[in-house]
Amino acid sequence: MSTGDTRLPDDSNSSTEPAGSLGKSEPAFLVVGKLRRAHGVHGEMVMEVMTDFPERLRMGKQVYLGEEHQVLTIRGKRNHGEGMLIAFKGYDTPESVAALRNQWVYVLSQELPVLDVQEYYHHQLIGLRVISEEGRLIGSVEDILETGAHDILLVRSPTGAEVLIPTVEAFVTNIDLEQSVITVRTIPGLEPES
Repeated sequence: MSTGDTRLPDDSNSSTEPAGSLGKSEPAFLVVGKLRRAHGVHGEMVMEVMTDFPERLRMGKQVYLGEEHQVLTIRGKRNHGEGMLIAFKGYDTPESVAALRNQWVYVLSQELPVLDVQEYYHHQLIGLRVISEEGRLIGSVEDILETGAHDILLVRSPTGAEVLIPTVEAFVTNIDLEQSVITVRTIPGLEPES
């Protein structure tokens, strides 16, 4: 999953904590890309970008590679097609970067840019309970689908059914990170029949 932001309505009753700040259950590391293959003869690698903030991946920045979160320092980067070419200090040849192939690239969550009050990172919404305005449990957020126009919350109901809820003001009326709950306005056909 990406570290993209989701624009949702602001509500004065929601948490006063900025949306980009770390909550109690936030992960320590977030994926920003995946290394694919060596490129050229100077140790560059093709990286699939999975962040809305690629500009923070700059020379001298430390990133964390793979499940062991191996610390690497970026020595260079440049745009390449839909991704980027990235190079790390200490890796100067195609042979030296071969072991880095197909590894996830992480950054520390605490380094994320702070978002506006009505914006949220996807990882902040995963797992939140979703309730109707009347207080009825609809389910919990299992995933967020990026469609281009707006994101869609994929909510798993207590019966196991999928409920798709667009992240627009007509449906999402409140997000409370402190209480771990999203309140939505329901319409006929939104929820599966019992």
